Amino acid sequence: MAVLNKGNVKTCEHLLEEFNSNAQPANAEKIVFTGVGEKDVYNISAPFEDSGELVIAGRVESRDSEHSDVYFFVERNGEWVPRESAPVLELQDPFFTRIAGELVVGGVQIFPHPINAGQLGWRTVFYKGESIADLQEFAKGPDGMKDLRLVELKDGSIGVLTRPQGEKGGRGKIGWTRISSLTELTLTVIDEAPILENQFIDQQWGGANEPHLLANGLVGVLGHIASFDEEGSRHYYPMVFALDPETGAFSDMKLISTRSNFLPGPSKRSDLEDVVFSGGLVRKQDGTADIYAGISDAEAQKISIRDPFLQYER
Repeated sequence: MAVLNKGNVKTCEHLLEEFNSNAQPANAEKIVFTGVGEKDVYNISAPFEDSGELVIAGRVESRDSEHSDVYFFVERNGEWVPRESAPVLELQDPFFTRIAGELVVGGVQIFPHPINAGQLGWRTVFYKGESIADLQEFAKGPDGMKDLRLVELKDGSIGVLTRPQGEKGGRGKIGWTRISSLTELTLTVIDEAPILENQFIDQQWGGANEPHLLANGLVGVLGHIASFDEEGSRHYYPMVFALDPETGAFSDMKLISTRSNFLPGPSKRSDLEDVVFSGGLVRKQDGTADIYAGISDAEAQKISIRDPFLQYER
């Protein structure tokens, strides 16, 4: 079983140095989405099965806007098209999991900021159902919190990964708590989740994108670490770490790809060129894994890497 400690803070720069000293993935491909007019599709989920076919949830948005919808896409002749009769959710950055046999889908909802006129607020919203067609909203996270994620644990309880900002989390740190059922997913429980200490320096930030229950009961977390440079441009890197749900101990983060591993392409804005949003990861039997990612807030790609969670299951 992997050796987990209580955190060993690493910066983007340190993680990049470690990553660049290893063999680089070099097999990226663009995922083609059609049927949404001129809009971009990015910050996608990994594919998941629903009613007998694979589906990808994707953020659909005009290049000059932050107002997006989440569509559910299915593959037809090598392209992904909106699934007929599937709901369209007024959300950003979709994700999914399964809890107690039900599909749980979530994303970020934006709304007019209650205090700062002309600005937007945001929160994470959760839906559940037997399938996509049955999804009903069942919970909302605190205002101002993205990257709120759930994972069903070996004993049937539910792990909750949070991402407070401000007084508790600065620019954004990861928190962890457990609940026994989805009915316990309350604002108080989320707000009071302890932070994983010594994971990020205060000038940088991160969040969880997709937790995976590993064979030994640990939680493998696909997430991101991010920073600003001196010009104010954003740099987002996909990373992983393992978490012991019993003790809250966790491993050091490791980067698993960077923007340069993916194909060149457009960017929503010049300050977003070096952004990889690690939407989801599919583990495969041959020891590799596919990362599905939003690239530069303008398109979606996937890349194949060594399964980054195997090291934590040994």
